[in-house]
Amino acid sequence: MFRNVEIALITLYMMSVAIIVGSIYIVYEVVKVHQWGIIILLALMLGIGMGKVVVIVAMEPLKEYFNHLDRFSKETLHELNLPINTITANLSMLRKTNSDEKSIKRLDRIEMATVMLKERYNELDYLIKKQMEQESIETFEIGELLDERLAFLKPLYPDVEWEVTAEAYEVTLDRKGFAKVIDNLIDNGVKYSPPSACITISLYEDTLSICDKGFGMDEMTLVRIFDRYYQNDSTMAGYGIGLGLVKRYCDRYKIGLHVRSQLDEGTCVTLELNRGKHGK
Repeated sequence: MFRNVEIALITLYMMSVAIIVGSIYIVYEVVKVHQWGIIILLALMLGIGMGKVVVIVAMEPLKEYFNHLDRFSKETLHELNLPINTITANLSMLRKTNSDEKSIKRLDRIEMATVMLKERYNELDYLIKKQMEQESIETFEIGELLDERLAFLKPLYPDVEWEVTAEAYEVTLDRKGFAKVIDNLIDNGVKYSPPSACITISLYEDTLSICDKGFGMDEMTLVRIFDRYYQNDSTMAGYGIGLGLVKRYCDRYKIGLHVRSQLDEGTCVTLELNRGKHGK
């Protein structure tokens, strides 16, 4: 498709040049208009007109392509919901008929995988709605959201030591988006720490801090951590998107975002929630 667009643009460009040059020749030689101001104005008007045509020719296939991609992603997301719910329903029935220890362990693993798949589904659903400007702004307690996310994350990281202290603090923000911020920051803390990691989470007044005692980063790395697709360690799982999403969310809701890190000592990410308290 893009090759055809390129050929069409080159052809249109050559035609545009020929039309402009031909028009100037006709005006100068045939119509006998020798006022260069008028000739230049005519050439400029032709150039603008042809430029609009070039934009239309270039954009239409791209619009069609992205519209198709958008429809495909939404349809795929819709189709994913049914098998996830089917697995969940059958898991509940299997638990009623299987009581031996091995079967229960297998069912636990299936359930955990299903929960993770459901989380990915929710993330895709959130991203699509975000693109459509359908974010849901609501008032919620940060501490309650932390408890919810830790209930999901702790079973995924059974070897991690958790130190959590949280005061009551209420905000009005996009709740699902903020949940993704928490998940990404905790996931990075675990990912860039030794196997027996220690993650410290504190919510004091209007400040949320998520810290680790992991590998840390140098100043050169700190400059680039919010770049999309950048990874400090290319051997780690993931695509280097997480912190970029965190940065965009914080910028959108005017949440202060600060990162402190030292090599071999760890990293601490701090969110100043008061700046984005009312989601403005």
